[in-house]
Amino acid sequence: MTTARAWWRHLPPFMSKPKSPWGGGGDDGSDKDAAGEPGEDNAGPRNPWAQPPGGPRAPRPTGLDDLLRRARSGGGGGGGGRFQLPGGGNARNLWLGGVGLVLLAWIALTSFHVIGPQERGVVTYFGKYSGTLSPGWQTTLPSPIASVQVIDVNSIRTFQFPENGGANLVLTEDQYLVDLGYTVRWRIVDPQKYAFELKLPDDSVKSAAESAVRAVVANTSLDNVIGRGKGQIETQVAQAMQRILDEYQAGITIVGVSLNNASAPAAALDAFNQVTVAQQEYAKNINAARAYAQSIAANAEGEAQSFDRVYAQYKLAPDVTRRRMYYETMEQVLGQTNKTIIEPRGVAPYLPIPPGKSLPSAPQGGQ
Repeated sequence: MTTARAWWRHLPPFMSKPKSPWGGGGDDGSDKDAAGEPGEDNAGPRNPWAQPPGGPRAPRPTGLDDLLRRARSGGGGGGGGRFQLPGGGNARNLWLGGVGLVLLAWIALTSFHVIGPQERGVVTYFGKYSGTLSPGWQTTLPSPIASVQVIDVNSIRTFQFPENGGANLVLTEDQYLVDLGYTVRWRIVDPQKYAFELKLPDDSVKSAAESAVRAVVANTSLDNVIGRGKGQIETQVAQAMQRILDEYQAGITIVGVSLNNASAPAAALDAFNQVTVAQQEYAKNINAARAYAQSIAANAEGEAQSFDRVYAQYKLAPDVTRRRMYYETMEQVLGQTNKTIIEPRGVAPYLPIPPGKSLPSAPQGGQ
Protein backbone atom coordinates (compact mmCIF):
# COMPACT_ATOMS: atom_id res chain seq x y z
CA MET A 1 0.00 0.00 0.00
CA THR A 2 3.00 2.38 0.46
CA THR A 3 3.83 2.04 -3.21
CA ALA A 4 0.23 2.83 -4.13
CA ARG A 5 0.31 6.07 -2.17
CA ALA A 6 3.55 7.20 -3.87
CA TRP A 7 1.99 6.65 -7.27
CA TRP A 8 -1.06 8.56 -6.11
CA ARG A 9 1.05 11.65 -5.16
CA HIS A 10 2.55 12.00 -8.64
CA LEU A 11 -0.75 11.60 -10.42
CA PRO A 12 -2.57 14.96 -9.55
CA PRO A 13 0.05 17.39 -11.03
CA PHE A 14 -0.32 15.78 -14.47
CA MET A 15 -4.04 15.46 -14.29
CA SER A 16 -4.62 19.12 -13.24
CA LYS A 17 -3.08 20.80 -16.31
CA PRO A 18 -5.55 19.72 -18.99
CA LYS A 19 -8.89 21.35 -18.83
CA SER A 20 -11.25 19.23 -16.85
CA PRO A 21 -14.63 18.40 -18.29
CA TRP A 22 -16.02 19.46 -14.91
CA GLY A 23 -14.40 22.93 -14.93
CA GLY A 24 -11.37 24.55 -13.25
CA GLY A 25 -9.64 23.68 -10.07
CA GLY A 26 -5.85 23.90 -10.52
CA ASP A 27 -3.25 24.43 -7.88
CA ASP A 28 -3.31 28.27 -8.09
CA GLY A 29 -7.07 28.51 -8.28
CA SER A 30 -7.10 29.57 -11.97
CA ASP A 31 -8.45 27.51 -14.87
CA LYS A 32 -6.25 27.26 -17.94
CA ASP A 33 -6.68 25.30 -21.13
CA ALA A 34 -4.14 23.10 -22.84
CA ALA A 35 -2.34 26.11 -24.39
CA GLY A 36 -1.86 27.85 -21.05
CA GLU A 37 -4.63 30.48 -21.61
CA PRO A 38 -7.05 31.30 -18.90
CA GLY A 39 -10.31 29.40 -19.07
CA GLU A 40 -13.65 30.95 -19.80
CA ASP A 41 -15.27 29.92 -16.57
CA ASN A 42 -13.60 29.73 -13.18
CA ALA A 43 -16.66 29.03 -11.15
CA GLY A 44 -17.31 25.35 -12.15
CA PRO A 45 -16.95 22.27 -9.96
CA ARG A 46 -13.53 21.27 -8.80
CA ASN A 47 -11.56 18.66 -10.77
CA PRO A 48 -11.84 15.37 -8.86
CA TRP A 49 -8.35 14.38 -10.04
CA ALA A 50 -6.70 17.59 -8.75
CA GLN A 51 -5.16 17.90 -5.31
CA PRO A 52 -7.44 19.38 -2.67
CA PRO A 53 -6.65 22.82 -1.29
CA GLY A 54 -3.87 22.73 1.22
CA GLY A 55 -2.08 19.77 -0.38
CA PRO A 56 -2.86 16.03 -0.57
CA ARG A 57 -4.45 14.49 2.46
CA ALA A 58 -2.82 11.45 4.00
CA PRO A 59 -5.26 8.49 3.90
CA ARG A 60 -6.29 6.99 7.18
CA PRO A 61 -4.56 3.60 7.68
CA THR A 62 -6.87 0.58 7.82
CA GLY A 63 -6.47 -2.69 9.66
CA LEU A 64 -5.18 -4.37 6.50
CA ASP A 65 -2.57 -1.62 6.00
CA ASP A 66 -1.44 -2.04 9.55
CA LEU A 67 -1.25 -5.81 9.09
CA LEU A 68 0.89 -5.51 5.96
CA ARG A 69 3.08 -2.86 7.51
CA ARG A 70 3.84 -5.07 10.47
CA ALA A 71 4.52 -8.02 8.17
CA ARG A 72 7.05 -6.03 6.12
CA SER A 73 8.69 -4.50 9.15
CA GLY A 74 9.16 -7.83 10.88
CA GLY A 75 6.25 -7.64 13.30
CA GLY A 76 6.71 -4.09 14.63
CA GLY A 77 9.01 -2.85 17.27
CA GLY A 78 10.66 -5.70 19.09
CA GLY A 79 8.59 -8.33 17.27
CA GLY A 80 11.62 -10.39 16.43
CA GLY A 81 10.44 -10.92 12.83
CA ARG A 82 7.27 -12.81 13.81
CA PHE A 83 3.98 -12.31 12.05
CA GLN A 84 1.31 -10.78 14.33
CA LEU A 85 -2.32 -10.03 13.71
CA PRO A 86 -3.54 -6.57 14.56
CA GLY A 87 -5.17 -6.17 17.92
CA GLY A 88 -8.37 -4.48 18.89
CA GLY A 89 -12.03 -5.24 18.34
CA ASN A 90 -11.61 -6.24 14.68
CA ALA A 91 -9.12 -8.97 15.57
CA ARG A 92 -11.41 -10.26 18.30
CA ASN A 93 -14.33 -10.47 15.88
CA LEU A 94 -12.13 -12.20 13.33
CA TRP A 95 -11.02 -14.79 15.82
CA LEU A 96 -14.55 -15.40 17.03
CA GLY A 97 -15.82 -15.81 13.44
CA GLY A 98 -13.08 -18.31 12.59
CA VAL A 99 -13.72 -20.33 15.72
CA GLY A 100 -17.45 -20.33 14.95
CA LEU A 101 -16.90 -21.60 11.40
CA VAL A 102 -14.62 -24.38 12.61
CA LEU A 103 -17.16 -25.36 15.27
CA LEU A 104 -20.01 -25.50 12.74
CA ALA A 105 -17.93 -27.60 10.32
CA TRP A 106 -16.93 -29.97 13.11
CA ILE A 107 -20.55 -30.44 14.21
CA ALA A 108 -21.78 -30.94 10.63
CA LEU A 109 -19.12 -33.52 9.79
CA THR A 110 -19.38 -35.57 13.00
CA SER A 111 -23.09 -35.31 13.87
CA PHE A 112 -24.81 -36.13 10.56
CA HIS A 113 -24.48 -39.64 9.14
CA VAL A 114 -25.75 -41.24 5.94
CA ILE A 115 -26.48 -44.97 6.39
CA GLY A 116 -26.94 -46.94 3.15
CA PRO A 117 -29.76 -49.45 2.55
CA GLN A 118 -27.47 -52.42 3.19
CA GLU A 119 -25.61 -50.83 6.11
CA ARG A 120 -26.07 -50.37 9.83
CA GLY A 121 -24.37 -47.85 12.10
CA VAL A 122 -23.06 -48.97 15.50
CA VAL A 123 -23.13 -45.95 17.85
CA THR A 124 -20.88 -45.62 20.89
CA TYR A 125 -20.80 -42.83 23.48
CA PHE A 126 -17.31 -42.50 24.96
CA GLY A 127 -16.59 -46.04 23.75
CA LYS A 128 -19.75 -47.65 25.23
CA TYR A 129 -22.37 -49.18 22.94
CA SER A 130 -25.48 -47.00 22.68
CA GLY A 131 -27.51 -48.33 19.74
CA THR A 132 -27.63 -49.24 16.07
CA LEU A 133 -28.61 -46.75 13.34
CA SER A 134 -30.99 -47.87 10.62
CA PRO A 135 -30.62 -46.82 6.94
CA GLY A 136 -31.19 -43.15 6.11
CA TRP A 137 -30.09 -39.75 7.45
CA GLN A 138 -29.23 -40.09 11.15
CA THR A 139 -27.86 -37.68 13.74
CA THR A 140 -25.79 -38.20 16.86
CA LEU A 141 -23.78 -36.04 19.21
CA PRO A 142 -20.55 -34.77 17.68
CA SER A 143 -17.24 -36.55 18.02
CA PRO A 144 -15.51 -37.43 20.31
CA ILE A 145 -18.64 -37.74 22.42
CA ALA A 146 -20.24 -40.13 19.96
CA SER A 147 -18.72 -42.25 17.21
CA VAL A 148 -20.41 -44.33 14.51
CA GLN A 149 -19.01 -47.46 12.85
CA VAL A 150 -20.80 -48.23 9.57
CA ILE A 151 -21.04 -51.98 8.85
CA ASP A 152 -22.29 -53.66 5.67
CA VAL A 153 -24.70 -56.43 6.67
CA ASN A 154 -25.91 -57.62 3.25
CA SER A 155 -22.75 -58.19 1.24
CA ILE A 156 -21.38 -61.74 1.15
CA ARG A 157 -17.70 -61.76 2.07
CA THR A 158 -15.38 -64.40 0.62
CA PHE A 159 -11.90 -65.59 1.39
CA GLN A 160 -9.85 -68.39 -0.14
CA PHE A 161 -7.41 -70.59 1.73
CA PRO A 162 -4.50 -70.82 1.23
CA GLU A 163 -4.34 -67.16 0.20
CA ASN A 164 -0.91 -67.26 -1.47
CA GLY A 165 -1.69 -70.35 -3.56
CA GLY A 166 0.78 -72.56 -1.66
CA ALA A 167 0.29 -76.05 -0.29
CA ASN A 168 -2.15 -76.79 2.53
CA LEU A 169 -1.47 -80.33 3.72
CA VAL A 170 -4.21 -82.00 5.76
CA LEU A 171 -4.07 -85.50 7.32
CA THR A 172 -6.92 -87.90 6.48
CA GLU A 173 -8.41 -90.70 8.55
CA ASP A 174 -6.32 -93.38 6.81
CA GLN A 175 -3.06 -91.50 7.46
CA TYR A 176 -2.69 -89.90 4.02
CA LEU A 177 -1.65 -86.31 3.34
CA VAL A 178 -3.86 -84.36 0.94
CA ASP A 179 -3.33 -80.88 -0.48
CA LEU A 180 -6.63 -79.12 0.22
CA GLY A 181 -7.84 -75.70 -0.96
CA TYR A 182 -11.22 -74.27 -0.07
CA THR A 183 -13.35 -71.11 -0.20
CA VAL A 184 -15.58 -69.78 2.59
CA ARG A 185 -18.52 -67.40 2.06
CA TRP A 186 -19.97 -65.52 5.04
CA ARG A 187 -21.84 -62.37 6.02
CA ILE A 188 -22.65 -60.28 9.10
CA VAL A 189 -26.02 -60.73 10.80
CA ASP A 190 -25.48 -58.87 14.11
CA PRO A 191 -23.46 -55.62 13.80
CA GLN A 192 -23.20 -55.14 17.57
CA LYS A 193 -21.61 -58.56 18.19
CA TYR A 194 -19.42 -58.22 15.11
CA ALA A 195 -18.06 -54.87 16.36
CA PHE A 196 -17.52 -55.72 20.05
CA GLU A 197 -17.25 -59.47 20.69
CA LEU A 198 -14.15 -60.17 18.57
CA LYS A 199 -11.06 -58.03 18.23
CA LEU A 200 -10.26 -59.28 14.70
CA PRO A 201 -13.46 -60.90 13.38
CA ASP A 202 -12.14 -61.54 9.86
CA ASP A 203 -9.09 -63.39 11.18
CA SER A 204 -11.35 -65.30 13.56
CA VAL A 205 -13.42 -66.57 10.62
CA LYS A 206 -10.25 -67.80 8.90
CA SER A 207 -9.03 -69.55 12.05
CA ALA A 208 -12.43 -71.20 12.57
CA ALA A 209 -12.44 -72.41 8.96
CA GLU A 210 -8.99 -73.96 9.20
CA SER A 211 -9.85 -75.69 12.48
CA ALA A 212 -13.14 -77.07 11.13
CA VAL A 213 -11.57 -78.35 7.89
CA ARG A 214 -8.81 -80.23 9.69
CA ALA A 215 -11.27 -81.73 12.18
CA VAL A 216 -13.63 -83.00 9.47
CA VAL A 217 -10.92 -84.33 7.13
CA ALA A 218 -9.26 -86.15 10.05
CA ASN A 219 -12.41 -88.31 10.28
CA THR A 220 -12.72 -88.90 6.50
CA SER A 221 -10.88 -91.39 4.29
CA LEU A 222 -8.76 -90.33 1.34
CA ASP A 223 -11.21 -91.77 -1.21
CA ASN A 224 -14.02 -89.61 0.17
CA VAL A 225 -11.87 -86.48 0.30
CA ILE A 226 -10.78 -86.65 -3.35
CA GLY A 227 -13.85 -88.43 -4.66
CA ARG A 228 -17.51 -88.77 -3.90
CA GLY A 229 -17.44 -87.34 -0.37
CA LYS A 230 -16.72 -83.68 -1.21
CA GLY A 231 -20.30 -82.54 -0.79
CA GLN A 232 -20.61 -84.15 2.62
CA ILE A 233 -17.30 -82.64 3.74
CA GLU A 234 -18.41 -79.15 2.68
CA THR A 235 -21.63 -79.46 4.69
CA GLN A 236 -19.84 -80.74 7.79
CA VAL A 237 -17.21 -77.97 7.62
CA ALA A 238 -19.90 -75.25 7.35
CA GLN A 239 -21.78 -76.66 10.33
CA ALA A 240 -18.60 -76.95 12.43
CA MET A 241 -17.62 -73.36 11.60
CA GLN A 242 -21.06 -72.08 12.55
CA ARG A 243 -20.87 -73.82 15.93
CA ILE A 244 -17.47 -72.26 16.65
CA LEU A 245 -18.58 -68.75 15.66
CA ASP A 246 -21.79 -69.05 17.67
CA GLU A 247 -19.73 -69.95 20.73
CA TYR A 248 -17.66 -66.81 20.11
CA GLN A 249 -20.89 -64.77 19.64
CA ALA A 250 -19.34 -63.30 16.51
CA GLY A 251 -22.59 -62.19 14.85
CA ILE A 252 -21.55 -64.01 11.64
CA THR A 253 -23.35 -66.64 9.58
CA ILE A 254 -21.64 -69.05 7.18
CA VAL A 255 -23.21 -68.98 3.73
CA GLY A 256 -21.25 -71.89 2.26
CA VAL A 257 -17.94 -73.75 1.94
CA SER A 258 -16.49 -75.05 -1.34
CA LEU A 259 -13.56 -77.45 -1.78
CA ASN A 260 -11.58 -76.08 -4.73
CA ASN A 261 -8.71 -78.54 -4.76
CA ALA A 262 -8.16 -81.95 -3.21
CA SER A 263 -5.07 -83.74 -4.50
CA ALA A 264 -1.89 -85.43 -3.37
CA PRO A 265 1.16 -83.37 -2.40
CA ALA A 266 3.44 -82.45 -5.29
CA ALA A 267 6.33 -84.52 -3.91
CA ALA A 268 4.25 -87.72 -3.87
CA LEU A 269 2.13 -87.07 -6.95
CA ASP A 270 3.64 -89.88 -9.08
CA ALA A 271 3.23 -92.51 -6.37
CA PHE A 272 -0.26 -91.24 -5.69
CA ASN A 273 -1.16 -91.62 -9.37
CA GLN A 274 0.09 -95.21 -9.34
CA VAL A 275 -2.00 -95.95 -6.29
CA THR A 276 -4.99 -94.39 -7.99
CA VAL A 277 -4.52 -96.55 -11.09
CA ALA A 278 -4.22 -99.67 -8.95
CA GLN A 279 -7.36 -98.75 -7.06
CA GLN A 280 -9.23 -98.26 -10.31
CA GLU A 281 -8.04 -101.66 -11.60
CA TYR A 282 -9.05 -103.25 -8.33
CA ALA A 283 -12.52 -101.73 -8.57
CA LYS A 284 -12.81 -102.92 -12.18
CA ASN A 285 -11.95 -106.53 -11.27
CA ILE A 286 -14.34 -106.46 -8.34
CA ASN A 287 -17.15 -105.31 -10.59
CA ALA A 288 -16.38 -108.03 -13.18
CA ALA A 289 -16.38 -110.74 -10.50
CA ARG A 290 -19.67 -109.52 -9.11
CA ALA A 291 -21.24 -109.54 -12.57
CA TYR A 292 -20.08 -113.15 -13.20
CA ALA A 293 -21.37 -114.29 -9.81
CA GLN A 294 -24.73 -112.70 -10.48
CA SER A 295 -25.02 -114.45 -13.87
CA ILE A 296 -24.17 -117.87 -12.35
CA ALA A 297 -26.66 -117.33 -9.58
CA ALA A 298 -29.35 -116.34 -12.08
CA ASN A 299 -28.75 -119.51 -14.14
CA ALA A 300 -28.86 -121.69 -11.06
CA GLU A 301 -32.10 -120.12 -9.95
CA GLY A 302 -33.58 -120.72 -13.41
CA GLU A 303 -32.59 -124.39 -13.38
CA ALA A 304 -33.99 -124.81 -9.90
CA GLN A 305 -37.30 -123.32 -10.93
CA SER A 306 -37.39 -125.63 -14.00
CA PHE A 307 -36.73 -128.68 -11.84
CA ASP A 308 -39.52 -127.64 -9.47
CA ARG A 309 -41.95 -127.47 -12.35
CA VAL A 310 -40.90 -130.94 -13.64
CA TYR A 311 -41.16 -132.40 -10.19
CA ALA A 312 -44.70 -131.06 -9.85
CA GLN A 313 -45.68 -132.84 -13.08
CA TYR A 314 -43.88 -136.02 -12.00
CA LYS A 315 -45.98 -136.24 -8.87
CA LEU A 316 -49.15 -136.08 -10.99
CA ALA A 317 -48.10 -138.86 -13.49
CA PRO A 318 -44.92 -140.65 -12.46
CA ASP A 319 -44.79 -143.26 -15.32
CA VAL A 320 -45.42 -140.81 -18.11
CA THR A 321 -43.05 -138.29 -16.68
CA ARG A 322 -40.34 -140.93 -16.20
CA ARG A 323 -40.68 -142.11 -19.81
CA ARG A 324 -40.61 -138.55 -21.11
CA MET A 325 -37.53 -137.75 -19.11
CA TYR A 326 -35.87 -140.89 -20.50
CA TYR A 327 -36.67 -139.90 -24.09
CA GLU A 328 -35.49 -136.35 -23.59
CA THR A 329 -32.26 -137.52 -22.00
CA MET A 330 -31.54 -139.98 -24.79
CA GLU A 331 -32.30 -137.29 -27.34
CA GLN A 332 -29.78 -134.95 -25.73
CA VAL A 333 -27.16 -137.72 -25.52
CA LEU A 334 -27.56 -139.27 -28.96
CA GLY A 335 -28.58 -136.16 -30.86
CA GLN A 336 -25.00 -135.00 -31.50
CA THR A 337 -23.28 -138.40 -32.00
CA ASN A 338 -22.89 -140.77 -34.95
CA LYS A 339 -25.43 -143.65 -34.88
CA THR A 340 -25.22 -147.21 -36.30
CA ILE A 341 -28.58 -148.92 -37.01
CA ILE A 342 -28.60 -152.75 -37.15
CA GLU A 343 -31.51 -154.14 -39.05
CA PRO A 344 -33.01 -157.37 -37.71
CA ARG A 345 -33.90 -160.21 -40.05
CA GLY A 346 -37.27 -160.11 -41.76
CA VAL A 347 -37.73 -156.42 -41.09
CA ALA A 348 -37.64 -153.90 -43.84
CA PRO A 349 -36.69 -150.58 -42.21
CA TYR A 350 -37.32 -148.71 -45.43
CA LEU A 351 -40.09 -149.23 -47.95
CA PRO A 352 -39.81 -147.08 -51.04
CA ILE A 353 -43.12 -145.68 -52.18
CA PRO A 354 -43.39 -144.27 -55.68
CA PRO A 355 -44.51 -140.68 -55.94
CA GLY A 356 -48.27 -140.29 -56.19
CA LYS A 357 -48.98 -143.60 -54.46
CA SER A 358 -50.35 -144.07 -50.99
CA LEU A 359 -50.27 -146.96 -48.59
CA PRO A 360 -53.30 -149.30 -48.55
CA SER A 361 -55.61 -148.59 -45.71
CA ALA A 362 -56.06 -151.18 -43.04
CA PRO A 363 -59.12 -153.45 -43.32
CA GLN A 364 -62.02 -152.34 -41.22
CA GLY A 365 -64.61 -154.41 -39.51
CA GLY A 366 -62.47 -157.59 -39.69
CA GLN A 367 -62.70 -157.84 -43.45
